Amino acid sequence: MHYIAEIFISLLLVAAGIFGLVGSFGLLKLPDLVTRLHAPTKASTLGIGGVLLASMGAHWATTGTVSTHELLITLFIFMTAPITANFIAKAHMHRQMSAKDVPPTGTGRDWATFDTSGTPIEPVMTDTLPRKN
Repeated sequence: MHYIAEIFISLLLVAAGIFGLVGSFGLLKLPDLVTRLHAPTKASTLGIGGVLLASMGAHWATTGTVSTHELLITLFIFMTAPITANFIAKAHMHRQMSAKDVPPTGTGRDWATFDTSGTPIEPVMTDTLPRKN
């Protein structure tokens, strides 16, 4: 393996370890669920991504081919972690907060988890560009 590749892979592993450590520390020490949720979804995801990128780099440096397994795992983690965090945050809002405790949305609508009116919501177009007919 080339010396430059080894340095690059080592730097990726050290950065990934730092992100993982910060994410784990935040998960243990932050005070409530919403702030604790931020630590593993951001920092630990970057830590896992760094390890997988380092593994891809090591495989490429030794064999000369790209490993698609690590690439697929990385894409899966980067796509699913934010969605899972959103579901957990919405469930926390629904179970632990009342409708008056949530921040305003800036529109005439409530948060999706607190809309119990039963009336359908019409979509609102937010773009300001004129439409061509």
